[in-house]
Amino acid sequence: MFLIMRYFAKLVKALASEASPSQIAGGIILGMIIGLTPFFSFHNLFIITLILILKVNIGMALLAFLVFSGVAFLADPLFHNFGIWLLELESMQQTWTNMYNNEWWALTKFYNTVVIGSFVTALVLCIPAFPLLKYGVVQYRKHIHARIQKWKLVQAFKSTRFYSIYQTVSRVRG
Repeated sequence: MFLIMRYFAKLVKALASEASPSQIAGGIILGMIIGLTPFFSFHNLFIITLILILKVNIGMALLAFLVFSGVAFLADPLFHNFGIWLLELESMQQTWTNMYNNEWWALTKFYNTVVIGSFVTALVLCIPAFPLLKYGVVQYRKHIHARIQKWKLVQAFKSTRFYSIYQTVSRVRG
């Protein structure tokens, strides 16, 4: 229970932090891509590099990775069927063959139905998700954050000695 409260507090803190809505949404989007696709895929190395290079919220990327890994587990049969459809497209046969025969493109494992199906799905979901997440963060900060701070559970947590120590350590660390 304490672990759940701690992560909920971190989520609320990240949503209300100084980070821009784009940084938070970017972290969620990149975490979503890693979570939806098989983890040990070559393209995820590129996504992790982007998380480290770009100014995105790493905590949100980790949270999104955990959430969307669970979603991917349930959606793998759909990704498999979508991957089969993609790989059997007549107009793409030459492209897939060339990619498979090229040693660098073969590293991506796009010949695997789940990898290609989940990766294309994640990329397509990024298009509407990014602006919706940005809007959601703005709306949260404008309308919801003040209400959450008034909850009795939050007030009780803030009155604990643990929270005051946490605040002191946070200020010292910057």
